[in-house]
Amino acid sequence: MKRKILIVEDNIVLSQMQKDWFGQAGYDAITAMNEPIARLLIRKNKFDLILSDVRLPEGDGISLLKWLKKEQMDIPFIITTEYVSVPDVVRTIRLGAKDYLPKPVHREHLLELAEDVFRPLAIKRVRKKELFRRTSPQMLQVEKFAGLVAPSDMSVLILGANGTGKESVAQSIHEKSDRAGMPFVAVNCGILPRELAASMLFGHEKGAFTGADTAKQGFFDMAKGGTLFLDEIGTMSFEIQSMLLRVLQENIYLPIGGNKERIADVRIVAATNEDMEQAIKEGRFREDLYHRLNEFEIRQPSLMECPEDILPLADFFREHFSKELKRETVGFSDEGMRQLLAYSWPGNVRELQNRVKRTVLLAEGPLLEFSDLGTNKQPDKETAVSVPVIAPLKDERTEKEAIINALKVCNGHREQAARLLKINPSTLYRKMNKYGLK
Repeated sequence: MKRKILIVEDNIVLSQMQKDWFGQAGYDAITAMNEPIARLLIRKNKFDLILSDVRLPEGDGISLLKWLKKEQMDIPFIITTEYVSVPDVVRTIRLGAKDYLPKPVHREHLLELAEDVFRPLAIKRVRKKELFRRTSPQMLQVEKFAGLVAPSDMSVLILGANGTGKESVAQSIHEKSDRAGMPFVAVNCGILPRELAASMLFGHEKGAFTGADTAKQGFFDMAKGGTLFLDEIGTMSFEIQSMLLRVLQENIYLPIGGNKERIADVRIVAATNEDMEQAIKEGRFREDLYHRLNEFEIRQPSLMECPEDILPLADFFREHFSKELKRETVGFSDEGMRQLLAYSWPGNVRELQNRVKRTVLLAEGPLLEFSDLGTNKQPDKETAVSVPVIAPLKDERTEKEAIINALKVCNGHREQAARLLKINPSTLYRKMNKYGLK
């Protein structure tokens, strides 16, 4: 079922544009021009997110947020406005707004924020999840390290940019360990509410604080016997860092309001995109905790460091979303594959996944075209990694090199390589024999 979003905005052109952005990303968006209409829609519909301007013809975004709080409707709320006011920012955050975006609101920023809002605080997996095996040299090295450290109970720190697939590495470690049959709990530390973080991690007893009507398990309890994956560990508050350090040192923890300590029977795997040495220098992260978490370090490469993985991953996502969205597709066009390889992928595997999903949804035929991919942006000169230029075979002097490059970026997949080279697979096979490339 699609996530439903309410856009409260009196600028009709802007609200329609934002509605289109959300629609293209797979959300169901509805618009309202003022606060009274917004309240009416909220009473009739179950919204997963509200995006509201501060200034409206009738009412305003802040009073709408106050009304939601009074009605005890816990709907994620994002405020937008052209007139940035620090007091208003403070008020909205205190009232429970997720974020405050100055106009003009950029598409990528807005969709990224929505994705963060909808990402659950924690995911508990008991069943084994299918992981796509990447075969680029860099990822094979990551796989090797994950396999080496998995049988131990060492704490692992996975470093890498957003969207590179750090959770997949953590899952791989869990599934190759002796804890494989037990829960894998992934926690997004970046969205843990500061005031509730301790309770969410360690649990609480009934009456521990206002609103604690019953005792509740924490993430350490949920992951008992298994693996606790702490993503975005660099965003954790100093107070929670101290609590986590004690757990790692003494292997015990105390639920909030409790008087009986519990054994922390979990394996900790953490991840971050932060420069941890810089965070330690700036006093944002405890050095002793860093060394406790970093008994073994794995660096997850960016997608553009692994060009051989781009096409196989894209095809994996194409097949997955074709089934999910009930669309018949068979692959990518020649131009589509070229653009996939030429793009810099600043959002890494997550961006590739999202773009392929959108392409499958919008595709008008079985071959996914370049126009559907939305990769016509120029690669970022600072982040782009060199991808071999692959031209159709015309010159015998250069065709051996072109064949080698095509096979490399297609991860040895001859049919894909043949399509890139604009020849049929049997011709490619003969030429590989000719140059001794089998």
